[in-house]
Formats: sequence, C-alpha cells, structure tokens
Amino acid sequence: MDDREHALDAAHRRASEFLGTLDDRPVWPRASLDDMLEAFGGPLPAQGAPPADVIDELAERAGPGLVAIPGGRFFGFVIGATHPAALAADWLVSAWDQNSGSSLLTPATVALERVAGQWMLDLLGLPDSASVGFVTGGQLANFTCVATARNAVLARAGWDLARRGLREAPPVRLVVGADRHGSVDRAARFLGFGADELTVVDADDQGRMRPAALEAALAGGTGPLIVCLQAGEVHTGAFDPFQELMPIARRHDAWVHVDGAFGLWAAASPSLRALTAGMDQADSWATDAHKTLNVPYDCGMAIVRDPADSIAAFRTGGDYLIYSGLDPWDVTPELSRRARGVPAWAALRSLGRDGVAGLIDRLHENAVAMADGLARIDGVEIVNDVGYTQVMLRLGTDAATRALGEAILADGTAALTGAEWRGRAVLRCSMSSWATTRDDVEQTVAAIRSLVTS
Repeated sequence: MDDREHALDAAHRRASEFLGTLDDRPVWPRASLDDMLEAFGGPLPAQGAPPADVIDELAERAGPGLVAIPGGRFFGFVIGATHPAALAADWLVSAWDQNSGSSLLTPATVALERVAGQWMLDLLGLPDSASVGFVTGGQLANFTCVATARNAVLARAGWDLARRGLREAPPVRLVVGADRHGSVDRAARFLGFGADELTVVDADDQGRMRPAALEAALAGGTGPLIVCLQAGEVHTGAFDPFQELMPIARRHDAWVHVDGAFGLWAAASPSLRALTAGMDQADSWATDAHKTLNVPYDCGMAIVRDPADSIAAFRTGGDYLIYSGLDPWDVTPELSRRARGVPAWAALRSLGRDGVAGLIDRLHENAVAMADGLARIDGVEIVNDVGYTQVMLRLGTDAATRALGEAILADGTAALTGAEWRGRAVLRCSMSSWATTRDDVEQTVAAIRSLVTS
C-alpha cells in the first residue's frame, strides 16, 4: 500500500468508528471551541508526518468536538443526516476530484448532476425544462435565484444589467413575507437591496403570507417586481397559500420565487403534496438536499423555469473556456467546484420514487409523534400546527423555556435549538434525519419529561 491507500484505509476505519458511536454519543458536543483550538493548534511542526498518521491524529483529537448530526436524535436547526449511498458517493467525488463546471471537461459528473436534477424536477412536479444549478446550500440557492430574477425583470423593463449596471437602473421592488427565512434578506443584501427597501407582507399565526396583504402591497406599484414566497416556514413548517398568491403576483407581472429549503420536498409525497399546490407556477425555486434528501454538505439547488434566464445572469467569459450549450457554470455563480450533485444522484437512485416519498412521510409522522408525546407532559405547550416536519414547544415562561433548552443540550440525549416566535421564547424540533426512529422520538420525549419534572 502507498501513502494514499494507507490514508484512505485509516479514514475508512475512523469514519466507521465514529458512525458506530452515534447511538451512545452525546448528541451535543462535549468540548468547546477553545478546547478544539488547543487540541489542533500550536506552531506548525517543522517536520511532516505520514498521511495515515495525520488521519488518525485528526480523528482522535476531533472526537469530543463532533456533533452527532448523522444520528437519529439531532433535531436542531434543519439539518438532515447523510444517507448511506450519498455518503459513499461523496467519498468517490473526492477521490475522482473532477472540476465539474464543464460537460466537455467532466462529462460523467455533469451527466450525473443533470440526471439528478431531472429526477428532482419530476419528483417535485416542476417544469422538466427548468435549469437546476447545484450550489452550496439554501443561502446560495436563494441568492442565485434572486440574482436571476433581478436580471430578468430588468430585461423585461428594457434594461441590460450586464452592459449598463445598476447605477441608473429602474428600481426593482422585492416583496417578501413577514416570516421569511433570514437567507432571503441576506441574499437581498448581497444583491444591493437594503432592508428598508424590502416590501414586507403580513403573515398569519403560522407564518403564511396573507393574500389580501399581498394584494394591498402590490396595488398601485409599477416597475420591475420580484415576489418571494415560502414552502416550509423554518419554525412552524407552514406553507404559503400558493394557489391564492400566484394569481395576485401574476396580475402585477411579478417574477415569483419560492424559498423551499426543506419544504419543496413535500411535493414528492402523495400524502403531503397538497401543501405545495400551485407552487409549480413560480419562476424559480430554492431548495437544499442536505436537509430533507439527507445528502452531505454542501448541496443546494437553484431551479429556474427558463434556462435562458439563468444563462443571461451567469454565463461566464474567458477565451480559454469551452462552452457546450448549458453547462453548470452557466447557471450558478461558481466556475470551479466539486461535483456536489453526485451524492444527490446516489441518494435518489438508492431510495427511488417510493423511497423518497416514504422518507418524507416518515419525517412527518415522527414530527407528529414527537408533538403528541411532548403535549402529554404537564407544562409543555405545542405552539405550532404540526402539518409537516417542524415542532415548536415552550414552557410557561421565557426563562423556563430557555432553561429547558440549555438543560436538553447539557443532558446530551437529543439536540433541540431555541428561537423566538411572536415575541416568546420557544424550542424548535426539526425532523430531518432518515436515521430517526420511533425509539429516538420516545427517548427524546422521556428525556424532556425528566428535565421538566425534575
């Protein structure tokens, strides 16, 4: 064995050891950032070390600071685990080391990504002619789609953004919901929209945009217009009423973008598809496969109805580059990148259509079971309607709720993360992992019961 084989063998062994600890490992890390800086820091050694020894050292020192995200009881933020086929495919992506911007340069990985994109469009009920750009995550998916939208609505108004820039361009109105995800605001900021420039539309108690409020917000306005809707509010899991909102936006000639980092996947489940009714009428959609599809970081998708709009916004220059019609670098901000869509292909191929639907249904069923179990604990209030994969809970006071959140993480049985909803402290449980079993749900409920009653 040469150095490469020894290092890969050590990585396989150490990865298997880590995955084998997930059932018993505290879900939240047991070490702080300072602990990890001390473990890995110090002056760079003058002499190197054999690659396999470096891997062993890396794994040994990292252990206390690793989070059990791949296990069944990590419910923080909205983070999926990694499906076995996607994990193994991701190892191959690193070994292949293909720069996957050009189909002429790396036809195998570009073909895999293109097929994965087509499978996703089919599963999600979106136009099969749409472009699918694989980006780092939901944040860059929103950025990519809103950037494409800005370019397109300015073009409709007769303004060539690529040639004339923004300085004297017609002002673009960006309309968002009151309970939008922060990544939409961040994407807007990257694109030059100030917070005071956003038109914010009122939402109901679950975070769904109110149609009458959108109608009022758009009335009387003129000029280029982008409306951002939402599939899956990050706290409640609620979906905007697309069938009511889309006609309103269309009457005002708006580009409609849907932020669906985890919610877009509801369309792949026959039992949950009604949540997304009308979503297919939008112009662009953002989602994130490391959430519901359970592929490794990083794998977001920026989906645009008309690929010509993507190309107009992102096609690069360079006389040394080779173009072949519609390449990955034509539809995203990136030029050089790894083949991040290959693990998505592997997950989809392993699960199949029925498996994807079953995974989504199971996440929803586990969320309902979690909410039912928690609701039976004296003093616990379930704050949201559990129609998808999110559960919000709280105790009688903000202080007690925050203290429970700290106690859960210290206990280590499960990870839930805190937030604020309608001015009150809450704890969020995001059901995102293929690895979560009903036993994981019961263990989590039992741990919370013990902490609440102790």
